[in-house]
Amino acid sequence: MRAAAMTMYLLGAVLIAWGAGCAKAPSQATATFNQGAALAGALPMNPLAWRLISSSLNPGDGTMSTLYGNDIAVDYARTHSQHDYPAGAVLSLVTWKQMEDSRWFGAKIPAQMKSVEFVSVSAGVNGSPAYAYEAYTGNPLQKASTQQSGTPSERIAGLVSTRAAVMP
Repeated sequence: MRAAAMTMYLLGAVLIAWGAGCAKAPSQATATFNQGAALAGALPMNPLAWRLISSSLNPGDGTMSTLYGNDIAVDYARTHSQHDYPAGAVLSLVTWKQMEDSRWFGAKIPAQMKSVEFVSVSAGVNGSPAYAYEAYTGNPLQKASTQQSGTPSERIAGLVSTRAAVMP
């Protein structure tokens, strides 16, 4: 009889503990949109609507960047190791300042937009590629520089030579 009473006591304690744990609704984090990282300004295209080619972090200056591409650029980057993008390819490097993520210890998330750069490839003289470069900075983003060239400048060469991230 004593063993049966002890079993009932333990079962009752477990049920009370279980009920107390279920009595409160779990706290749920509300989903918010990171307004500080949104594009603000007059850009010729919205690179955030494109697909990702690669991303990088620069801890030295506290920035993170994502290289996006239109369909032509992404398809080429994922199937070729060369850097001679075909005509019609457009790449865009979006760079944000970083901030601590309040919801995940040690994580960094995009903060304020720092810059957006575009490289457009077109058919040049004799079928060789021609490059157009535009950079936007500030808040809101405003055109800071533009360049057109038959041969890629150092900045253009750096952007088109970025290897595509390997994705499963």
